[in-house]
Amino acid sequence: MVATVLKLRYRILGNTLARRPWQLVGFCFGILWALSILALVISVLIGVSRLDDLEPVRAVAILGGSALLLGWIVGPLLIAGIDTTVDATKLATFPFTTRQVMAILTATGLTGIPGIATSIAALATLVLWVRSPLAVVVAVPCIALAVLTCVVATRLGSALSTGLGGNRRGRELVGTIVLVVIIFAGPLATGALAALSNAGDIGAQFGRTADVLGWTPFGAAWAVPGDVAAGSYGTAVLKFVIAVATLAVLWAAWRWSLERATVSPPRQATRAVRPGRLGLFGVMPTGGVGATWARSLTGWLRDPRYLRQLVVAPLFPILFAFTGGVDGFMFAASPVMVAFVLCIAGYSDISYDGTAFASVLSSGIRGRHDRWGRILGAACVGVPLTVVIAVITAVIGGHVSTLAATLGAALGLLLVGYGVTAVSSALIVTPVAAPGDSPFKTVPGQTFVSGLLVFVVLAACGVLAAPALIVGGIGMVGRDPAVGLVALAVGLVVGAGVIVVGVLVGGRTLERTGPDLLQRIKAFPTT
Repeated sequence: MVATVLKLRYRILGNTLARRPWQLVGFCFGILWALSILALVISVLIGVSRLDDLEPVRAVAILGGSALLLGWIVGPLLIAGIDTTVDATKLATFPFTTRQVMAILTATGLTGIPGIATSIAALATLVLWVRSPLAVVVAVPCIALAVLTCVVATRLGSALSTGLGGNRRGRELVGTIVLVVIIFAGPLATGALAALSNAGDIGAQFGRTADVLGWTPFGAAWAVPGDVAAGSYGTAVLKFVIAVATLAVLWAAWRWSLERATVSPPRQATRAVRPGRLGLFGVMPTGGVGATWARSLTGWLRDPRYLRQLVVAPLFPILFAFTGGVDGFMFAASPVMVAFVLCIAGYSDISYDGTAFASVLSSGIRGRHDRWGRILGAACVGVPLTVVIAVITAVIGGHVSTLAATLGAALGLLLVGYGVTAVSSALIVTPVAAPGDSPFKTVPGQTFVSGLLVFVVLAACGVLAAPALIVGGIGMVGRDPAVGLVALAVGLVVGAGVIVVGVLVGGRTLERTGPDLLQRIKAFPTT
């Protein structure tokens, strides 16, 4: 049964690579990347195995194994998601038990490029224990246990981030939490390394860290051979029990999540409202601009794809405070980075509409009215958020004198982005994630060229906003309030001018390209 599914999986993979040259190129790069990592890991392990002292060898095994498990949990979510050629949803229609589905998914995880590379790297750790034949013997089942834990953990993480019993709100919550954790992972790791370096002997600190991780689910399996080599047999048994219990708990949690996702009926994330309540549509002005404004603002306040941008943008000041302190230039300039994230949001407006864009075309709305409505909806959220972050960072960092310059650069970039995307979104549509999808899910139909178009639009925003950015940068560096006021004026004037031109050009373009955009959206793959 497992062998049959694996054969089908590789046949699908072969056919896909034969039809899509760019995916074949990416697959080849993935193999080369895995081989290079394997060569580096094996060379490091051989070098460490020659050390006379057992303690650094144990520390390397535990820290490396813990990092490996963490990478299996976070890596697939961050890079492109797990290979969905074979997943629980597709297997649910076949007469498989939950245990059989789990066995199939485990086998596919072990036989993919990451699984094969992990297995080889894990087996290479046997070279660390050549000084103790008993430790080598014990390491073999521990390695199998550790690799299985990696595969099951990543499957569980995928099931929680994309399934959660069909609850769309649960998927959105888990995906957003993972996204925030990933964003903070770098600064937290930097801070941890800095704390270790300031605490004295780095080697001793790493050794103590390894001792702690050896008693956790992350490093227990990797700590057992080292304890056996050191003669601590009782400790080795306890850590082996922790490793087995970890795999058992992960397996049970994965089974529970699969049963809820494939057996329980999906729960609808809808709610009833009183008749006659129109929300923002009853507040905004009537007409094409008002209706589009209400719809756009509703999306910014409720659509998780927009909300994630509002969650990520305010994190920049926190990240720069971690890395450079509140007195640093990057913390002072963080509102410009916020504007950089928000200015490109309109790039995917029509793509986010999906096939519902047909209702926009059938309404007969003028192109410029659609452009104005979308800009006003985004500005109602983006402009206040940028201003508030600029004021807060200026007060906390003690550089209120540069507030005007910062606002000039940030608002100039933000407004220019609104104008540029008013044109680009009338020309470009790309495959995007569905509203309830994980933020790390691979979107079918995305190509290398479509990814490059984002950078083209960003480059256009940077070029048109250059006057505001240059004058604002001079004001921030020189801390001259007069230059700051000039920067603010330049930013507002340039931004407003680009918006007016963008609405006129984008409106006319949309009236001409609207039907073609809808046809391209309908042609996007949905699975």
